[in-house]
Amino acid sequence: MRDHYDFSKMKARKNPYIKYLKQPVTMRLDTDSVDYFKSMSEESGIPYQTLINLYLRDCALNHRKLKIQWKS
Repeated sequence: MRDHYDFSKMKARKNPYIKYLKQPVTMRLDTDSVDYFKSMSEESGIPYQTLINLYLRDCALNHRKLKIQWKS
């Protein structure tokens, strides 16, 4: 490796991964849901926050909607 690198001749360009950046959001989830994703995390080796994000992204991409029926 060199002791010094000259970056002055480099051309700037936009970050091609900008659309993949994540937005921090505060959510309140029930303990059972968090425990479920944490156990999946231990099995797969993927952080539980990433698993939750992957699941929500899959729901959004496939336009999945909950079928909720309230008891009267």
